[in-house]
Amino acid sequence: MRVLRALTVTAAACAVLGLSAPLASANQDPGGRGGNGGGNGPSNISVNPFAVHQGSTMQVSAAGCGHGGTVTSHGNFSPANLSAGSIGFATVRIFNHASPGTHTLSVKCNDSNLVATARFRILEGNPSQGGIGGSFGPSTAETAIGAGLVGASALGAGAHVMRRRRPLRGRS
Repeated sequence: MRVLRALTVTAAACAVLGLSAPLASANQDPGGRGGNGGGNGPSNISVNPFAVHQGSTMQVSAAGCGHGGTVTSHGNFSPANLSAGSIGFATVRIFNHASPGTHTLSVKCNDSNLVATARFRILEGNPSQGGIGGSFGPSTAETAIGAGLVGASALGAGAHVMRRRRPLRGRS
């Protein structure tokens, strides 16, 4: 029974892959200049995350820029280079003084004059301080509490050892 179920699932997966192969080959770039028409201009622009705090980073991806490109948004972040390939990526850092609200970014490929745009939102406030790990030391109160706990555990361990070493009365 288990073998029959595994064979059925495998056959279904092969059928799905077989039927999707003609669709995948129909979308290939005939000029060989890069994926999705490389040189025909940017398309399928994606911004992740869509809503980002001032001072944070976001990733922009775009298809159609086989030879790379540039991502810009005046007054919101410095121009960034889009990597070459079928899907190009760029990481941008939002300025600390960027105005909150919905903004537009532009993507221009190096091998095309076409420009595509996408929207994103800047949130007011500072981003979380994640990733800074041990760069902040403990406060004075935290140090005092920690020292008190270590001292109490040392006293408890000492009392336990002393109690175990004392011989019982009535035994020789």
